[in-house]
Amino acid sequence: MTAPNSPGASSSAAEERAAARDRDAALVERVRAGDSTAFDALVQAYMRQAFQLAYRVVGHREDAEDLVQEAFLAAYQYLDSYDAARPFGPWLMRIVLNRGSNLRRSRARRETEPETDAVSPAPSALDESERAEAREQLSRAMDMLSERQRMIVTLFDVDGLTSTEIGEMIDLSPGTVRWHLHEARRTLRGALSRFFKGDV
Repeated sequence: MTAPNSPGASSSAAEERAAARDRDAALVERVRAGDSTAFDALVQAYMRQAFQLAYRVVGHREDAEDLVQEAFLAAYQYLDSYDAARPFGPWLMRIVLNRGSNLRRSRARRETEPETDAVSPAPSALDESERAEAREQLSRAMDMLSERQRMIVTLFDVDGLTSTEIGEMIDLSPGTVRWHLHEARRTLRGALSRFFKGDV
């Protein structure tokens, strides 16, 4: 059995990406020729990934569903501008990211701070209060990051994408992705440091 980080595994992943690129290029050409069923195949291929990314960006299922529909519609409308020599998936995900970021910024103006209910008098009230404070502090720390850094942290640490995959998605080199990730983590560590240190 091939180990996940072995050269064989990397070669297999590269072959899968190349096969997907060839498949997508063929489907795009069919769509451009007037075959609408070919676009349905693209939707089926990327619906799950697009929804997962949309949900990470906007944080609400209904908004994520609307965002995915809007992104696929935009992809269909602007398909003539798509460069078939490049992967379709990252191009589509950039549409999701861009439109999702716009939605998130507009919604942020209307959102209030997370509700903090009165602490229960139960024996575990202090622990729950500390957890709530930690969650709120994490949310604020994430807001300190740039939109790009926040997305890179989420894609890398939550979704498990590699720096190369993220770079293709947001049009950055893997090295630049890793730099943003390093800077974002340093900011988060600084903002959350007191939760990981003793009081002595």
